[in-house]
Amino acid sequence: MALCAMAAPAQRIAVLSDIHVSPDNRADSVIRHAVDEINSDRFDLVIVSGDLTNEGSDAELHNIHNILSGIKRPTVVIPGNHENNWSQSAGKTFIDLWGNDRFVTTIGHLSVVGINCGPYMKMGDGHIKQEDLHWLRHTLDSVCADPDSKVLSINHYPIRENDLDNYADYASLLQDYPVILHVNGHYHHWHPYHVGDIGAVMVRALAMEDGTDGYSILEIDPQWIHVYDKVLDRHPAPKYAWAVKTEHRRMTADKAADFHAEGFDIRRLWADSASVFTRLGIDDSNIYFGTSTGMVKAIDKNSGALLWQTHVGGSLYSRPVPLGNNRLAVPYNSGLRIVDTSGGNTVKDYPSVDGPYVADGLAYGRQYFQGGYKRMEARDSKSGKLRWTCSDMQNYCQAAPVLDGNDLIFGAWDTRLRCLDARNGKLRWEWTNGKTNNLFSPGNVVPVVTSDKVIIVAPDRYMTAIDRSTGRTIWRDNSHRYRESLGVSADGSRAYAKTMDGELVAVSTDGSDFSELWTLDLQLGYDHAPCIVAEVDNVVYAGSRRGLLTAVDASDPAAPRLLWSLPLGSSEINGIDIDPAGQCIYVSLIEGSVWAIRQNIP
Repeated sequence: MALCAMAAPAQRIAVLSDIHVSPDNRADSVIRHAVDEINSDRFDLVIVSGDLTNEGSDAELHNIHNILSGIKRPTVVIPGNHENNWSQSAGKTFIDLWGNDRFVTTIGHLSVVGINCGPYMKMGDGHIKQEDLHWLRHTLDSVCADPDSKVLSINHYPIRENDLDNYADYASLLQDYPVILHVNGHYHHWHPYHVGDIGAVMVRALAMEDGTDGYSILEIDPQWIHVYDKVLDRHPAPKYAWAVKTEHRRMTADKAADFHAEGFDIRRLWADSASVFTRLGIDDSNIYFGTSTGMVKAIDKNSGALLWQTHVGGSLYSRPVPLGNNRLAVPYNSGLRIVDTSGGNTVKDYPSVDGPYVADGLAYGRQYFQGGYKRMEARDSKSGKLRWTCSDMQNYCQAAPVLDGNDLIFGAWDTRLRCLDARNGKLRWEWTNGKTNNLFSPGNVVPVVTSDKVIIVAPDRYMTAIDRSTGRTIWRDNSHRYRESLGVSADGSRAYAKTMDGELVAVSTDGSDFSELWTLDLQLGYDHAPCIVAEVDNVVYAGSRRGLLTAVDASDPAAPRLLWSLPLGSSEINGIDIDPAGQCIYVSLIEGSVWAIRQNIP
């Protein structure tokens, strides 16, 4: 009599997502209970798919690392937006604790791959770094050499247009491999969907709105994938099932973009193999920027030719700032480096003892101002000597300060906007919107400063005018969904804000009351990119989360006109920087491209 072979047991995977643990909060005790349950069951792997903490602080990360270290099953972890946006270490602490922010692990013929998808040190859409896409393809080429291989893909964000800016690149890559399922969190609710024809599922958070606490379970056998909702202290409940499928249809590639706009010269100067999170530093001849792989690069601002590059270590989030006298300030994760603009050689290194530099610096005359973790400092721009330090912040500075006269104005992720005396660092005033949650702080705002006002748009979705002398609130407006995209007209009479609904709003900077001049629909739909709005020669430029650069004719103060909206790429625009030597603007995108735009004025 023939003996029947016993079927192999299904591979069982526990997925923890969106646990949001802070020391001693409710989630702290719930996750400990979940760990105990996981340890009492049979699992081949435990996946933690991001948003481990509330604010990404080092204390929170060390706390949850200690808790998750108690899991007695193989465990892999990736960060979520709460670890990326508000990390006081610019992501370094996460990598120090878990070894990396991406992973590949194998269970039999099943390879599980996970990648960090940001967003990186600023609020916006998720983004998978260029070097991580290269790593993923190389990894899948290797693990899929086995003809019986299957792949399970993990991210924090869904692979969808409104979540990942370069979702199409990622989805297209996955189509080439035997991916049987994609799993993500982020939205705190269950939802099945598809990435092309690859099945995908948003899994539950630790705590759900229905009052239940728990995690998700995947059971994978040769024919089926079963997903279960595991509420703590209850039996797993079936949610979804997919037939195992390893071959996929190729996604249709987008048509090549047309970069022509009548009356404008538009040129791509550079395309990098890494991602670029920084704005651009510009002097008379060159453009400087930093990459996600820790490189500082200098290109000719006319030809785009690479002049030099130098490695400083870690992902760079702050733009290099020209100081004059052939010197360039490079803020990075371990300090501030002064390099020679002629070749990128190090002149001086000033180590940081309190944390990384993630804020843009500001040079003016003999002064250089740089924000960091719990501090703002001023240095002599020629010698680099420290002049003063203000250390009364409770969290880090992220955006560049603004200097007008002796007023140095900047925000931090501790709910405060501050004005310091630029000569000595003494506090003149501080302002708060009344929110106690750091996530509503003016941490990533670049204020518009007039003779009597400071105007900001912050995550509380208000535009606020503050008395420049006293820090008193003059007016607040929430008639639009404002957030961190602001600029000013060349004559200072108008503030421009791009809203989360894709509008451009012009507001008078005069008077004691809010006065909206006009609103123009940029036809972007929902769009949030914390990118400065810039005006040159009566043309207002605004960037989008989808790589669209929009130009608006504002020459008639009562009748703005949309000129064009051009797709410079697929990822978020970092910044729009005006050439100090001419009427040209330079634009950088997260995907690593740098563009020059100039209006051809008769």
